[in-house]
Parts: sequence; structure tokens; C-alpha cells
Amino acid sequence: MTTGAMRVTVAGERPYDVVIGPGAVVELGLVLAGTPRAVVVHARPLAAAAGAAVEILQQAGVAAEALVVPDGEQAKSAEVAVGAWEEFGRLGLTRSDAVVGLGGGAVTDLAGFLAATWLRGVRVVQVPTSLLGMVDAAVGGKTGINTAAGKNLVGAFHPPVAVLADTDALAGLPAAEFRSGLAEVVKCGFSADGRLLELLEADPTGRRDTTELITRAVQVKADAVGSDLYDTGQREFLNYGHTLAHAIERVEDFGWRHGEAVAVGLVFAAELAAQAGRLSRADADRHRQLIAAMGLPTRYRGDWARLQSVMRMDKKARGASLRFVVLDGLGHPTILTDPDQAWLDAAWAAVSGPQPVTPASGDTP
Repeated sequence: MTTGAMRVTVAGERPYDVVIGPGAVVELGLVLAGTPRAVVVHARPLAAAAGAAVEILQQAGVAAEALVVPDGEQAKSAEVAVGAWEEFGRLGLTRSDAVVGLGGGAVTDLAGFLAATWLRGVRVVQVPTSLLGMVDAAVGGKTGINTAAGKNLVGAFHPPVAVLADTDALAGLPAAEFRSGLAEVVKCGFSADGRLLELLEADPTGRRDTTELITRAVQVKADAVGSDLYDTGQREFLNYGHTLAHAIERVEDFGWRHGEAVAVGLVFAAELAAQAGRLSRADADRHRQLIAAMGLPTRYRGDWARLQSVMRMDKKARGASLRFVVLDGLGHPTILTDPDQAWLDAAWAAVSGPQPVTPASGDTP
């Protein structure tokens, strides 16, 4: 067991632990002990970390190999998935074996999808190396790839057998990537855990209380996922800020980091709730002020008509209806269906400025 690690259990049909702390990856051998073979899926920049994971597995008696995939959102394509399936076949991966996803959120999304679809489902262990992966993508069992129609429209619900969030991996994470992950943390603060807001307002960099921030954000997700794996109720609230965010990502051909798009999406959703009379002006302003203090964008200039069209293809849409997660006050999320166009336009005006904010592209794990 990892000394000093925090553990959050995700309930459900097959409960699993999220282990959070320095050196958490060493538990990989314990988790997969007795497994004949494992494939560690990773992007090239993490070759050294993948090699260490392979060594841990081999020392535990697991025949392990590494499989390199593209970096960032480029990993999440049908072409990459087909290539990985062919490699699984060459290696003779059976239902007794396992997949390990090691990397940022895009790679863990892909690895989970590969595990869900190979032989109709093999075990997957997620080893997120980015803050975004630790607090969001690697936890909860949502897996997926992107298509020309939108983000994550092809996927499966496939919970991991464990998530090992080794915080040592964050030491070398670029500052912009760390900030991007914080967007998912502050989302949990606005929608569920006010203590997260207090911690981030005291230190907008998130560096002082990183382990507590991760643990609290994971607990918010675990509470939702444990009772609603298939996204039919409470789990939908985890999508706060994501309807516009996914549209921005798609329109920008994934040139914006996920967390940066979520940051704008949160400000938009707060403004929409304020227009609908559900959220106070002070609480809506608190969104913009805190997100700006964290160094994340609060504005985006784009084609509003196109963004609305893309939002109607979002996974949360139902038929022709637009659906948004909004707040009935801080910590009280709800669904707003088919909001008045005037409300939408006013919320858009609040986030579309005269000058676009263009974050640097990339998704380095």
C-alpha cells in the first residue's frame, strides 16, 4: 500500500478505489497481481513513465508491454482505436488480461474505450498523469473517442478496476495544463462542495492544497457516479459548464484545452442561470472573478449560430431540445431545458468579448 495516500471509493456494481498521493503508481502491481498480460497505453512524451509501469507489472509477474498512441485529443479517433485493436490481437490479449491507461484525460478516455470494446470488455486500470485526468477523465467509467460530429459521441460506460492518481506526476506538468485541470475542480466547487471555492479563493494557483483539491473533487464525482453510472440523473450535474465547452472544443477543432473551454462554459452557465432568475448576480459574478483569478479564460469570441448548432448535437441534448446544467444557487445544480433565446443571447453576450482569448493549443499529459 502507498504510504500517506488518500483513498476515495467509487460505489456501484463493481466498487473501486481512487488512490491519490505520491507514488500511487506502485500499487499497479497489487491491483493486477495474477493477471497474465497487460498493455500500457501511453503517448510518446510519457515513454519513461510507461516503462516504469511496465517494470512494476513485470516484477509482479504480469507480462506487460507498452503501446504508443498519439498525444492529446489526436489519440481519440476511430483510426487510432483500430490500430490498437490490431495490436491487441497481435499480442493475444484475452479476457483474463488488462489494459492500463497512462497519461492525460485523452489517453485515459481512449484506453478505457479500448478496454470496453476489446472482447466486449476487459479490465482497465487508469493511471492519470495530468490534473484533469485525476479529477475528471480517469474517474467514473466514461470512455470515448471523437468524431467529425462532436466530442465523445462514440463511447461506452466501462468503470476501471482502480485509478492510481500519482501526484508525483504533477511536478513536471506545464502550468497551463495544471490550470486547465483546475477548471474541473472549481466546477465541483460551484456545483457541490463550497470548501473547494474557499481553497481556490485563498490560493488561485491550486498549488498549496493540491492533494485536498484532488480528493474533494474526486469525492464529488464519486458521489454522483456511485448512484448514477449511466448518466440518467445526478451524474448529469457533473456536466456543469460543459455544453458550451464541448461546442467550443469542436468549433476550434480541439485547439483549446478542455479546462479552458470549461472555464468559459462555467461563466456562460452562470450568466444563463442569472438571466433565468435562478442564480444571484453576486454568485454569477463570483464565477467570473474566481475563474479569472485562476488564470483561466472567461471570454470567447466565435460564431454564435454555429455554436448553438453544435450544442444541439451534445450528448446531453434530448431530441431537438437544448439542455443546460445550471445552478439554483451555489451547490444546487438542476437542468434547464430549452431556455428562452433572449436568455441564451444575453449569456453569450456576457462571454463574447471584442477580443478573443486564444489559449495555447495542446494536451500534454
